[in-house]
Amino acid sequence: MTMNILYGAAPQDVKGYDTQRLRDAFLLSDLFANDQVNFTYTHVDRLILGGAVPVTTSLTFGSGAEIGTPYLLSAREMGIANLGGAGTIEVDGQRFTLENRDVLYVGRGARQINASSLSAERPARFYMNSVPAGADIPHRLIARREAKPLDLGDTRRSNRRRLAMYIHPEVAPSCLLLMGITDLAEGSAWNTMPPHLHERRMEAYCYFDLSPEDRVIHVMGRPEETRHLIVANGEAVLSPAWSIHMGAGTGSYAFVWGMTGENQEYNDVTPVAVADLK
Repeated sequence: MTMNILYGAAPQDVKGYDTQRLRDAFLLSDLFANDQVNFTYTHVDRLILGGAVPVTTSLTFGSGAEIGTPYLLSAREMGIANLGGAGTIEVDGQRFTLENRDVLYVGRGARQINASSLSAERPARFYMNSVPAGADIPHRLIARREAKPLDLGDTRRSNRRRLAMYIHPEVAPSCLLLMGITDLAEGSAWNTMPPHLHERRMEAYCYFDLSPEDRVIHVMGRPEETRHLIVANGEAVLSPAWSIHMGAGTGSYAFVWGMTGENQEYNDVTPVAVADLK
């Protein structure tokens, strides 16, 4: 298991960033590697993002040595989304089978997690978000069919999409983590319209199901002075509370969104008119 560290940045700092420094601060490109577990700890609300791709062997993690606690989840909760083939997650002996687009909620206090694929030819790709938690909530598997769908957007504006809530008070409770998956309708390119800020929560996007030649142009930054990141399949973007977030793809794509902060009110946002962006 590896654990990288990102320290975050203030909006006034980003004004002077070149492309590489912007990518270093906000883009995670090394989450998914065969037969490895990779984590990044960010000081943006102390979110941990991770990826695990068990191909020829099962992968075990759970030590808290890197964060100064007995176990990784001694004082944290975690969401695990499977973006690949079918696989299993075993939490302290309790076994869960995750099909593609299933999400597992792992509650505070878990000690050892084992990740395996059912087929080496089509391995599971486990994407993880973990945040500090102040309550003990039981582990729960949320199958794709159990997620709550919301149809959003407008075909005429090329932003028709279906948002599926998984770890959310209306589906599966958690302490502070929210997690779900958004799919773009055929022919639509834009996500998260209108762009917005949520001062009381940060967010992370993991873009997936892109073809190798396609990219998402992710727009971030203050509304009056935006920046952008070019994002490939399997890469994740950190979105601090001070930053807008929206994007458009050159081909079809989906993304996992994860949030944490002061509340779990999904609609606690401040919309920003596209015409006001600069």
